[in-house]
Amino acid sequence: MMDEKTMVADTLAGINGELVRYGEMIPQTENMQLKQTLKQIRNQCEASQEEIYQIARSKQYYIPAAMAKQDEIEHVKMILSQG
Repeated sequence: MMDEKTMVADTLAGINGELVRYGEMIPQTENMQLKQTLKQIRNQCEASQEEIYQIARSKQYYIPAAMAKQDEIEHVKMILSQG
């Protein structure tokens, strides 16, 4: 039997997978009506993901990583700009 934390994690993983697939499908679609429909579905999916993410955070099922320090951000920018 799955507990609530596992169900929330599985739901987030599933939604994240869907978002990846929409991100792949949308630019490959030539039909503008279909493209617009896929974008709307993706936006609804993102809203659901955010809602479940907030629930997971409020119940402490998910604790995000600490924010990067400014010197770490600058270091990554420097590395990426050299490429």
